[in-house]
Amino acid sequence: MVKRYLLLDDGTSFAGEAFGDLTSTTGELAVNTNLNYYQEALTDPTYHNQIVTFLQPSIGNIGINPKNYESILTSAKGIVVHQSENISFSQLKDLSLDSFLKERHIPGICQIDTRQLQKHVREHDIKKASIVNTNDAHAFDQLQAAVLSNQQIQAVATPKPYLVPGSGVTIVVIDFGLRESIIRQLAKLNCNMIVVPWNTSFAEMKNLDPEGVVLSSGPGSPAEIDAEVIENIQTIQRHLPLFGIGLGHELIAIANGAKVARMSIGNYGSNHPVRKIITNELIYPNQSQDYAIVTDSIASDKLIVTYKDLINGTIQGIRSRDYPTFSVQFSPDGSGGMVDGFDLFEEFVESILAHRRMAHEAH
Repeated sequence: MVKRYLLLDDGTSFAGEAFGDLTSTTGELAVNTNLNYYQEALTDPTYHNQIVTFLQPSIGNIGINPKNYESILTSAKGIVVHQSENISFSQLKDLSLDSFLKERHIPGICQIDTRQLQKHVREHDIKKASIVNTNDAHAFDQLQAAVLSNQQIQAVATPKPYLVPGSGVTIVVIDFGLRESIIRQLAKLNCNMIVVPWNTSFAEMKNLDPEGVVLSSGPGSPAEIDAEVIENIQTIQRHLPLFGIGLGHELIAIANGAKVARMSIGNYGSNHPVRKIITNELIYPNQSQDYAIVTDSIASDKLIVTYKDLINGTIQGIRSRDYPTFSVQFSPDGSGGMVDGFDLFEEFVESILAHRRMAHEAH
């Protein structure tokens, strides 16, 4: 095995062994606590620019299933595991995690004590890391000097509109880094979907005659989104039912006067209990977030908090008091975790049908 090193931005290094591609890489370090779903994470655009560390001791033990892709393109920049398994259950019996990483040019490092790594990351607020061949001063200097692109949405979102036909309500899905599982859940409800680029204006959307709009999940900081997008969201919610997920949730919060800030420790996994406030029900959805709504920035006359994380206290859901607009920070589409949030898609379709009835009654 080829020896490799995981370098952290505080000067610490972990020695391990190479698997996957042998190139060097630098990215934000994300620690994922899920027991499985490594393929979904590696292809989820939310993980763009990130080196993903999996705490599950053995990764790769179910091979790669092409039906589980969240995107055709691969977004993660690297993978860190304790033990890598070379198993494949694909039809051709040749698509193991190692071969998948080589095919996608993603470097990996194994034989890392990921539990110790997680503890170190939490204690020292690690943000950036590199997977490299040497741990000398030059390698650390390169890590410190590395500047990650802030054009993340442009790198992962669709550049052109496309149609996902259905016989039900017509929905425009604004792509900020769309997970395919969001499309799958809407398709189960027979939605007729038109996926559009992140910077599509309301005027352009209106020509498509939608009955509702979904703001997708996506990577990066909401502060880097153009002001025109926020104004666009403000216009949409005055006219149509609106549902936001992940980054889309953060943008709806900003459009309604709230602030969003980077968390000191990001949260990736499905081990946090989230409380649905109206019923006190606990769910354990998949989460992949580095940013959260600042609690005291919410104007109570504009927004209602609907879900809250019981571990770190972050707001996980909001609803508008004035418009048929709501959003969640977690993944209601079941990507890489539980299916506890599926009912939110049904709720969105029901809000569209109610809006349609009101429009007919008004005429």
